[in-house]
Amino acid sequence: MEDSKILDLFWQRKEKAIVEIEKKYGKYCAAVAGNILWDKEDIGECLNDTWFRAWNGIPPEKPRNLRMYLAKITRNLAIDKYRNNTAQKRGGTTISAVLDELEECIASVGDVEQEMNVQQLGYVINSFLFTLPKRDAQIFIRRYFYVEDIAVIAKGYGIQESNVHMILHRTRKKLKAVLIKEGYLYEERRSIKSNERNRQ
Repeated sequence: MEDSKILDLFWQRKEKAIVEIEKKYGKYCAAVAGNILWDKEDIGECLNDTWFRAWNGIPPEKPRNLRMYLAKITRNLAIDKYRNNTAQKRGGTTISAVLDELEECIASVGDVEQEMNVQQLGYVINSFLFTLPKRDAQIFIRRYFYVEDIAVIAKGYGIQESNVHMILHRTRKKLKAVLIKEGYLYEERRSIKSNERNRQ
C-alpha cells in the first residue's frame, strides 16, 4: 500500500494503519532496532512501541517520509532501551562504539540539551551533512543514525574498513569544528578562547 493511503488510514483512525505499516516496514524497522539491540524480545517490544508512537503521533503529524519517520522513532526507542538495559555500562557492542566515537565531537551533550534547542542542533548537523561529499554523508548516517557495523559499511561501498574509519574520523573533526563555531560546545569554546588569551 502507498504511504499516502496508509497516512489516510491514520487520519481516519482506522487500526488497519498499524497492520499496514507493520506489513510494509516491519522488517526495515526490525533491522534498525537490531543494529542496536540484539535480543529478539527487546526488538519486538521496540517495534510495538514504534507502532504505538506512530498511532499517537499521526495525527497531528503528517510525515513527508513515513519510512524515515518510523526509523527515527525506532532508533530512539532502541537507544533508550539499550541505555536502560545496560544502566550506563558500556559493553563491546556496536552502539557502545558509536556512543564512544560521538563523544569525540559532542562531548557536552548535556549542556546542549540544557541551553540550546535540540531541534536547532539537529538542523545544524543536517546542514553540515549537506556540505559533505555524498559518500561521506551516507557513511556518517549509516554509522551514527542506523548504527551499522564498520565492516558492513565497508563491504557496502567496496572499501577497506580503515578507509571507513578515516572518513568517519575526518567527518567528526569537521562536525566538531562546526559545533564549536555555532556555539554548541561551550567548554571547547572557552578552552580555545583561554588558550588564545594565554598566547597573547
